[in-house]
Amino acid sequence: MAKGKIIINEKWCKGCEICVELCPTDAIEMRDFKVAIKDEDKCIACMQCELRCPDFAIEIEKIG
Repeated sequence: MAKGKIIINEKWCKGCEICVELCPTDAIEMRDFKVAIKDEDKCIACMQCELRCPDFAIEIEKIG
């Protein structure tokens, strides 16, 4: 199964939580009203967070 490297641009994040709600593996979370990596090892590179982020604050780099 593919893994993902999570890249977050905190300056662009407006804290809408859409990405956190859509993450099927609980790899990201909200911290201080911004998205943050909770457990990158859980990321399966499904791309839901990147695709649904209205602020383009998340990028997933597929690994493997």
